Amino acid sequence: MSLDVSPELLAEAEQGDIREEDFVATVRTSLPYAYDLVASLAAELKGGTAEFSDNQTPPPSEKERGQLLRALASDAIRGSLERHFGIALAFQNCHRVAAFRPDSLDGESYTKFTSVRSQVLNQSPEFRDC
Repeated sequence: MSLDVSPELLAEAEQGDIREEDFVATVRTSLPYAYDLVASLAAELKGGTAEFSDNQTPPPSEKERGQLLRALASDAIRGSLERHFGIALAFQNCHRVAAFRPDSLDGESYTKFTSVRSQVLNQSPEFRDC
């Protein structure tokens, strides 16, 4: 299971829409490694002038890697994190996630980062089973 959903949030969802802030709070407590990584990338991006900030450090364990993969594989989780932090996320391999400024998605850096060439160049045998 990806998220530890409280009985209250589940009941609210069964009745209709939920507040995105409540969903993000659930993501933060359920997937703390993924949430903290995205938060740090967003802070780094907002604190500087670079077009993007990215993580190239593998997670400390498979538990954390799983959190990151679950967060980025879910459109709802990923989209909520992007809206919450005001960024756009891009993902290349089991841990290389980048935060971009939303207005730079037509730019050269985003296009290069998300290209099939970059995907191939950012592979190595240790990523095969990640």
